[in-house]
Amino acid sequence: MNSPKTPSFSVVPGSQVRQVLHGDERQVTRVVEQAYRLHGAGRTVNPDSYFLRFPEDAASRIIALPASASGDVGVHGIKWISSFPANVPAGLPRASAVLVLNDPDTGFPFACLESSIISAARTAASAALAAVAISSRRGARASRVGFFGTGLIARYIHTYLRANGFEFDELGVHDRSPEYAESFRGYLARTESGAITVHEKPEELIRSADLVVFATTAGVPHVTDPAWFQHNPLVLHVSLRDLSPEVVLSACNVTDDVEHCLKANTSLHLTEQRTGNRDFIAGDMPALLDGRIDCPVDRPIVFSPFGLGVLDLAVGKHVHDALAASERLHTVPDFFSELDRYA
Repeated sequence: MNSPKTPSFSVVPGSQVRQVLHGDERQVTRVVEQAYRLHGAGRTVNPDSYFLRFPEDAASRIIALPASASGDVGVHGIKWISSFPANVPAGLPRASAVLVLNDPDTGFPFACLESSIISAARTAASAALAAVAISSRRGARASRVGFFGTGLIARYIHTYLRANGFEFDELGVHDRSPEYAESFRGYLARTESGAITVHEKPEELIRSADLVVFATTAGVPHVTDPAWFQHNPLVLHVSLRDLSPEVVLSACNVTDDVEHCLKANTSLHLTEQRTGNRDFIAGDMPALLDGRIDCPVDRPIVFSPFGLGVLDLAVGKHVHDALAASERLHTVPDFFSELDRYA
């Protein structure tokens, strides 16, 4: 029996994460797709996320997402991600995160990665993957997109949609902050040739788009009229809590994992509480990828991804392995100092 090798530990800063992921969006989308397929095949362990909340600051939280993936991913780990909305007016990002990867044979942690970029990339890849699959089932891709919420996640989703073949003739923007909306319009203008409109009213944005991206910090539903969606758009409901049960019940609903999304007062969770059943959910991402979900053209389709820890592991392992292959890992010497049982 071979003795296990001496454990090492690496720290991967955000600058290196970005170097690996930037420009490689199609490959990252494939990494996320493979993680979903592993999850659908029962080859992952993905417990419930744990929410650390604060009585003195109800809007903020820190979430722990433990997970394990077998197959080509072959890693255990945990993402520890905070959401502090008050950071934004102060000039800091709302979310910050780290990802710890553990060796599946010894259990030793072998890397800690800055993970806000990984989290944004896996979220955007998941949304783009769903958009491609649903559009393929519907037989057409949207050419008019509307972004409801204009932060980092919206930017990443736009990047991943473009990388996965979406082209837009018209782009709409809406945000409660006119300043943020205008800044996002400026970002889009640097990469898009189509017409870009900042909509003052939410209804105008939704009615103008065939593909609607919700990427807000909303804690409770604020879009309540199903009539706004009567043109049957594809809705990427990434922020999970924007739509009322009335809107949810008017749509065909797909999520990445049913059990995970029916928690924490998401729009789907509120709808389950209202109806007492889950009949309004058509299925999950693995079923969508396998072609087992009908995607009607005569109803809105809403994709609501809770976000699975195995996706972070898959993308984080991809980053780690790319850096290791190019010998760019920053290893911390003597991180583990007590390796001799009897000293």
